[in-house]
Amino acid sequence: MVRELPTVADTRDFGRRLGGLLRPGDLLVLTGPLGAGKTALVQGIAAGLRVLGDITSPTFVIARVHRPDPARGGRTILVHADAYRLGDAVDPRAEIDDLDLDASVDDAVTVVEWGEGMVEHLVDAHLRVCIDRRDDDTRTIELVPVGGDWADRLAGLR
Repeated sequence: MVRELPTVADTRDFGRRLGGLLRPGDLLVLTGPLGAGKTALVQGIAAGLRVLGDITSPTFVIARVHRPDPARGGRTILVHADAYRLGDAVDPRAEIDDLDLDASVDDAVTVVEWGEGMVEHLVDAHLRVCIDRRDDDTRTIELVPVGGDWADRLAGLR
């Protein structure tokens, strides 16, 4: 599934709709160049999940945990991680393991920016989200289901 999103607001709105389809145990692996809109998409996903806290890039803290907001109907934890700074490590998968993402992956929606090739082993099925930004700031988002029931779930995404 490929979508064109003309504005950052459209990217957030698409993320919000995607967030409405997510459930505990889901892993999303985001790829794309700097400035493509990965964090904007996660902001939308967080809105769809109805979690607490501001969503900012976790580049320097590596991972943030956002608790659900029961007052708004939130029921699922969001773990937002960024493996950008781990890419130069001798063994980035070992550093990912040190984050203990596997400890929360069954109970949370886990979204990892720059995680391709490092986090897929955490679950049997995941969603790869490839984001690019054109010169006119239009984003293209490609959703690639890898195993599980992702294809069926994404069919309902408007």
